[in-house]
Amino acid sequence: MSDASTDSTSPGVRLSGPLYKDVKRQMMELLTRGEWKPGEAIPAERRLSERFGISIGTVRKAIDELVGENILIRQQGRGTFVATHNRDRLLFYFFHVVAEEGPKEYPDVRLQQFAKGKADRVAADRLGVEIGDAVFRIRNLLRLGGTPVIVDDIVLPAARFPGLDEKQFRERPSTIYNLYQEAFGISVVRTSERLSATLADADSAALLDLEKNAPLLQIRRVALTYNEVPVEYRVSHVNTMHYEYWNELGRS
Repeated sequence: MSDASTDSTSPGVRLSGPLYKDVKRQMMELLTRGEWKPGEAIPAERRLSERFGISIGTVRKAIDELVGENILIRQQGRGTFVATHNRDRLLFYFFHVVAEEGPKEYPDVRLQQFAKGKADRVAADRLGVEIGDAVFRIRNLLRLGGTPVIVDDIVLPAARFPGLDEKQFRERPSTIYNLYQEAFGISVVRTSERLSATLADADSAALLDLEKNAPLLQIRRVALTYNEVPVEYRVSHVNTMHYEYWNELGRS
């Protein structure tokens, strides 16, 4: 059996670089197309090696990278599964604000605003859409231990979330990313964040029980699904008086 990439799932052109990277790309295509759904086990390594016409070792290296990126999850004695979004996954991989010297806790999220609008230049650039395209604009207030700590402003491209309305968003049974996954087939697999210092405007100050122009941490986040496709742009304003940003890089 040779390590040539001949599987029909390939777009047809073998990319340069290590073969396992090409196998990883093909597996990402299968995930994108929904052949392997969240929570389902992927085929065993031997079956994948036969499907792609490559060695088990090459398949394993591709899977290792997907596991390292938290796209796939290995379960001892059970196999390898497509990651799903739940409260624990949110807390450990996507939520990074904690009390000073305190443990992580799940935030109490309260919807403040849900509206339809048009993408401005910044949102269009971050989401890869055109200026003026339809978007949903959502504002949440997040409390930790009963204290208002974070104001989240979320922009979603309406074309990717057809039919989303305030009732569905407000009454979601689990996390926001779980809603994306379960209702719209969109899995957030990673985020890109930029942090900066800013001052509270009147609206944020009122929600966070602060004086206007109080110092805040601003986090600009783009959430991406498979193949680096942006699906959400979020700007968070955090009161860091008794809270801090904590991210353990490389945690799996």
